[in-house]
Amino acid sequence: MPTYEYKCKSCEIEFERFQRISDDPITECPECGGEVQRLISTGGGLVFKGPGFYATDYGSGSSGRSGSDRQAAKEAAKEAAKDSSKEASGGKGGSTSAGKDGSDAGS
Repeated sequence: MPTYEYKCKSCEIEFERFQRISDDPITECPECGGEVQRLISTGGGLVFKGPGFYATDYGSGSSGRSGSDRQAAKEAAKEAAKDSSKEASGGKGGSTSAGKDGSDAGS
């Protein structure tokens, strides 16, 4: 049921009432008995709750990307993973100053 807002023309209080759309508007103030006017309001916001409405509820489960976009994203992720693993191991096949057993070769 919608919530309607009213304002009294006499005492100027504002109040809300839950009413069916088919119900007649309220005409009398609950405080002073004066004439009331129904206000125009924006209403409540629409909130979608739950896991992934866009990704799971529309279409075949695509997340808004085309197949070629998804493939390009996967390839970019693989390249980034390769680059980060190379940096962690000391670069592109370059030698480090430490030997295989972890001792310093220069000493």
